[in-house]
Amino acid sequence: MALSDFLAAVVAVLRRRPGDILPMYVLGVAVAAIVRVVPFVAIAAGVLFLATTGRLESIRTQLADLEPPPTDPNADPEAVEAWATGLEPIVEQLLTPPLAALAVVTIVVSLLLFVLLTAAVAAGQLAACYGRLRDDRGLVAGLAGARRYWPRFLGLFVLEVLCWMAILATVGIGAALIAGVASLAAESMGVAVLVVGLAIVVAIVPLVLVRALFAFASVAIVVDDAGVFGSVRSAGAFVRTQPVEAIFYYVIALVMGGGFVAVTGLLSLVNVATVGSLLAPLVLFPVLDLLKTAVYCDYRDRLTPPEPPTRSLRTQFRAGLRRGWGELTTFVRATPGTHALVIGLAVLGFGLGWLAAGPFVGTVETSIAARLQGHVPPTAALELFGNNWLVALTTAYGGTALAIPAIVSLLFNGVFLGLIARLEVDPAELAAFVLPHGVLEIPAILVASALGISVGVTAWRTWRGRETRAGLADALERAFWVLVGVGILLAIAAVIEGFVSPYYYRLFL
Repeated sequence: MALSDFLAAVVAVLRRRPGDILPMYVLGVAVAAIVRVVPFVAIAAGVLFLATTGRLESIRTQLADLEPPPTDPNADPEAVEAWATGLEPIVEQLLTPPLAALAVVTIVVSLLLFVLLTAAVAAGQLAACYGRLRDDRGLVAGLAGARRYWPRFLGLFVLEVLCWMAILATVGIGAALIAGVASLAAESMGVAVLVVGLAIVVAIVPLVLVRALFAFASVAIVVDDAGVFGSVRSAGAFVRTQPVEAIFYYVIALVMGGGFVAVTGLLSLVNVATVGSLLAPLVLFPVLDLLKTAVYCDYRDRLTPPEPPTRSLRTQFRAGLRRGWGELTTFVRATPGTHALVIGLAVLGFGLGWLAAGPFVGTVETSIAARLQGHVPPTAALELFGNNWLVALTTAYGGTALAIPAIVSLLFNGVFLGLIARLEVDPAELAAFVLPHGVLEIPAILVASALGISVGVTAWRTWRGRETRAGLADALERAFWVLVGVGILLAIAAVIEGFVSPYYYRLFL
């Protein structure tokens, strides 16, 4: 098969039915939303401990009595030290054995959960790619692959890390010995520095080779149903027998990776950081995974991708927006009870944040005017859209974990908004600023939260055997299109927040 045919297969998969593969990659981003439930629960447990032991009231009193921190950069060092000394009693209240143990458990559980979920999602992503490249249902194949292959992907991750550690240890020990002998012989540290620099260059080569080999080992697990060590052997055989195809993938990966780093780097210079977090799961990762799976499938003579769509990209894009808006309105009309629950939880979270901020009123202040300093409308609008849509995506797909992350995220955002609102120096100014874009942005986030709960209910039913895997796949694909509609609302809200909200309200205050 010609090398261009592999790219054509990738394009055909992504254009023919994007909602049947991209949700698996959004799930990869949602892993963080699922894992952060652990520290949120730990924080709640810590606050409960402080409250039941009387420490929380003591901390509130000490914070109320604490002088504001010096804001002058040229302030007297003794004044800064005196303010820091006032924090010591508060820190002592927090440094207790139960809270320290809670912190350790939180870190360990979070890391383990992140690794396990990452392995499962990675298995599901490549299984979805393999399914679509055979013109099968991608999400069904992805869900089955996540359940079947996650232990092998976890083993493969561990094996690769061990290989990297062995290489670094070998090169490091060798470099240290050579540098020590050379520096003693030459009586100069310059020789040692040169040896260490050469060691770094030498280490890069085997590290790159290991990554290149393991890139196809993960594909071999899915395509060949191979074990951990068998997948590495299969990947090595592929690279040896099909070097042109392997190099083709490596070159494309380097070009796309370099381009992604360049684009995100340039955007970060103008304070636009979250767009890269969207481009990675929606473009970069699926393209590279589909490409390496297509190359390996052709090696195994199993590549039968779907036919490319006949419509132009522009026509298809417009149709996708129309479908997203239609799915959004349909979902809202079909789930009034879920949306009522979401609104109630949001109000509860806001109320809790408002109450929690009470002891700090007058001591801690926030200001919308201060946050708008240095505001640049175009870049602000782009960053706001990227951040809000990323929150919507992770909230909705994080709900796959039995709806818990969606509920926790909703409550957390409500608490945060309640805190900000209570501590705002000019509430009327904040309300006037939020109103124009908030009428679109807040409902959009609430819809995403309701979507997360809906997906979580379907996941629960699937886990209990009351729903089929195809039913869960339908829910995930439907969620993708609803989130396209949510993205339309958030894009309009971001334009208003970037170009209108920071300016108009001053005329009325």
